Amino acid sequence: MSAPCQMLLPADQTLIAGVLAGERRALAKAITLIESTRSDHQQRAQHVLNTLLPHTGQAIRVGISGVPGAGKSTFIEALGVWLIERGKKLAVLAVDPSSSLSGGSILGDKTRMEQLCQHAEAFIRPSPSAGSLGGVAEKTREAMLLCEAAGFDVIIVETVGVGQSETTVAGMVDIFCLLQLPNAGDDLQAIKKGIVEIADLVVINKADIDPRATAVARAQWRNALHMLRPASPNWLPPVLTASALHKEGVAEFWAAIEQYQAALTPSGEFAAKRQHQATNWMWQLIDFGLRQHFRHHSRVQESLPGFAQAVAQGQTTPAAAAYALLDMLNH
Repeated sequence: MSAPCQMLLPADQTLIAGVLAGERRALAKAITLIESTRSDHQQRAQHVLNTLLPHTGQAIRVGISGVPGAGKSTFIEALGVWLIERGKKLAVLAVDPSSSLSGGSILGDKTRMEQLCQHAEAFIRPSPSAGSLGGVAEKTREAMLLCEAAGFDVIIVETVGVGQSETTVAGMVDIFCLLQLPNAGDDLQAIKKGIVEIADLVVINKADIDPRATAVARAQWRNALHMLRPASPNWLPPVLTASALHKEGVAEFWAAIEQYQAALTPSGEFAAKRQHQATNWMWQLIDFGLRQHFRHHSRVQESLPGFAQAVAQGQTTPAAAAYALLDMLNH
């Protein structure tokens, strides 16, 4: 259900018109609005998003992750230029690690993708992770919708590539791609981390550096993928090789993405995946909202230190303390 038009401020109506016209400045301002933590901005952002929602869903959403040094930014730039040359519009949402001390963000992707930045058909938005789960910016999902409403054909989400970020971004994109290095083909370690299970496509980048190591890494990944039950009966994740620096393997990478979409669309699996992701995100927001409501409840704030101390000293069980605190929400 979309937001009533009368709830939109004139400034927001202008913002919506700018996004629908594909104006990059308007898109940047809209993303800034949804990233704001001010309550009034959040209300405005939801009205803007609801109004733009009918214009979303037409882009292919690609998640790209990998260990630091795997060449993610170089690969994305090579891919982006290749796509633009073929008439596509590309948006890159690059999640940067926030400083644990200052809260600031490195925000270096615009400097690493200098060639891509020069194209009017490209939009690069670095967003600080700000401590979000898995290093994925909290508002990345909404930013994807705004980019789709602005007419971008391909949305790429680049993560910091540490720990939980892979699982988190895999839950918001159509296809999750993992970049690996030729000399880092430790398939057993990858299985332990669960990365193999969520990868829809694996790319051994920088293949030109050591062809022999690349072949070994590719074989290891293929073996690891064959050991697991595929996430979809219609798709077995391929292992490709590439050299982003030399623009090699980009066409094959995009061909694999198109094959993935073609394989999952006829059965309805592609659409069902998006529906599941949207519902799952709703429940995550509900869980987050309930936690915030709980922590800011006046009686809980007053009683929490005492209960925490009692639990620490063994005077009450954690379950009893939790139920007592939760019961305060009903009064």
